[in-house]
Amino acid sequence: MGDGLQKSAGDRLRDILDKFTTNPFMGVLAGLLVTILIQSSSGTTVLTVGLVNAGFMTLRQAIGVIMGANIGTTVTAFIIGIDVDEYALPMIALGSFLIFFFKKKNITYLGQTLFGLGALFYGLSLMSDGMKPLRTLKAFTDLTVNMSEIPILGVVVGTIFTVIVQSSSATIGILQELFDQGAILLDAALPVLFGDNIGTTITAVLASIGASVAAKRAALSHVIFNLIGATIFLLLLVPFTMLIEYFQQIFDLGPKMTIAFAHGTFNVTNTLLQVWFIGLLATVVTKIVPGENEIDYKPRHLDPLIIQQSPAIALGQAKDESLRMGELAVKGLEETFNYLNNNQQKHAELALGLEDAINNLDRKITDYLAQISRNSLTDTETALHSSVVDNIRDIERIGDHFENIVELVDYKISNKVNLTEQALEDLNDMFNLTLITVKQSLDAFGKMDRKAALEVIEKEEQIDQMERKYRKKHILRLNEGVCTGSAGIVFVDIISNLERIGDHAVNIAQEVIGKETEEDK
Repeated sequence: MGDGLQKSAGDRLRDILDKFTTNPFMGVLAGLLVTILIQSSSGTTVLTVGLVNAGFMTLRQAIGVIMGANIGTTVTAFIIGIDVDEYALPMIALGSFLIFFFKKKNITYLGQTLFGLGALFYGLSLMSDGMKPLRTLKAFTDLTVNMSEIPILGVVVGTIFTVIVQSSSATIGILQELFDQGAILLDAALPVLFGDNIGTTITAVLASIGASVAAKRAALSHVIFNLIGATIFLLLLVPFTMLIEYFQQIFDLGPKMTIAFAHGTFNVTNTLLQVWFIGLLATVVTKIVPGENEIDYKPRHLDPLIIQQSPAIALGQAKDESLRMGELAVKGLEETFNYLNNNQQKHAELALGLEDAINNLDRKITDYLAQISRNSLTDTETALHSSVVDNIRDIERIGDHFENIVELVDYKISNKVNLTEQALEDLNDMFNLTLITVKQSLDAFGKMDRKAALEVIEKEEQIDQMERKYRKKHILRLNEGVCTGSAGIVFVDIISNLERIGDHAVNIAQEVIGKETEEDK
């Protein structure tokens, strides 16, 4: 169900989180909205950790989103509380029909959503029948009595169960069924509910492994936020139980909806209590997880206020931002190079995060340049405008090529493809020269250095020669049986991508040579 909703929403989820998290309160609303859309607080927190890792979101904004996600996830419990079991099988049938008999993606995604929702209700219905004997099972009744007398035991049970299942929505659905069957009392069910909210944080923790310092801090803030909430409500368990019983009576709630109300009340109140202390929470996690943040990948130089007053200065800012985008491309290439040599997943994740950041900057700089072009520009300014437009396109393509290489290394690892020592040595030589060439092309464009630009063209010719030479060497290894066909595919595709990166470096250098030539005229 979550996958279907997420695919339907597409990149709009990231756009919501990227654009509407200007302050922590907006972050809460964005987290709430996205979680309602995808029906998974874990999915929202993983997206958030990814955005923090890519530098699109600050820690304070991320904490707000995580708080909102905790409220949004209660919607699933309310859906279950409506208790529409009789519609489960028709929903599964309709969902299956849309998946298998329509080619249009949006209809297929709707089918996935309906199928998942129907399966959720049908599964809970079957589970309800299966759990009826629990009421007469002595071991289980003893456990529920103990959870009523020792609430902390209920928290531990809820936490462990959610860590295993990896979904608070699923465990709360099970809790709703148990309460509906009369197998567990309200004062025992509520501590389990608190534990469910703690257990769901494990997904964000797992997503932050190997990620940036900021991403680790975002995941830890999720854990602390829910731990504090569970502790507060555990201390106030008696009045909270009385409040839920009052809701049950005044709104004439069924057992499932009672748990849904308890879940909603817990998360909304917890957020209202802690949203004022986001700054303090950010400070605490910064102390617990020391270290410097990664580079800030958001635009630094693009000031829309300058465009009207001085298009020339705005163009200079766009050029500076394009050079920052180039720095990210170089860093992405370096991380890809590291991944090729040591197979450590953290390098792949960082490289893909950088490629994401490059795409983001590409959009932001292109929009900025479009605004500049609405003003009257001199011939020199028009030429610079054209150069920056061309260069960001080349830098973005460099990002695409190192992403291709990361995917080739993924293929190599997952399929246990072994490259020969000679093949790795050749790849390293070509990678090093490509890196130097890209760095020099960006340096040449930054300083408008004609000599450096000419050297880039010479180096790119060496890259072309390398590509031809190494391709022939690979064919010889293949003929001699030293290299396998799979290894050959990986090798040839990597050197092809490196050769294309060299071409894009030359395109950047050509902008410098072209401008120099025009000035000479």
